[in-house]
Amino acid sequence: MMVLHMLTTLDNPFDPSTRFEEWDQFDKAHGYHTMAYLARIVKSSDDLSEADQDQALEDAIDEIVRLNTLGIYKKVPVNS
Repeated sequence: MMVLHMLTTLDNPFDPSTRFEEWDQFDKAHGYHTMAYLARIVKSSDDLSEADQDQALEDAIDEIVRLNTLGIYKKVPVNS
């Protein structure tokens, strides 16, 4: 079973998996627009299985964290 992750910034005090609304408001207020950035990077399709879509999202998060040109991004596990 794959452990799912989310992308966040180092300064965002909110957990995106449990307090998404607050997380998103903080993210947008600081001009990061992380969800839009992630949407531009992820290589997904409705034709992919759910597992393949999850993997595409993980790959995109890994790419953003690896490149991290602004030095602000980190990968966090989804809290269930």
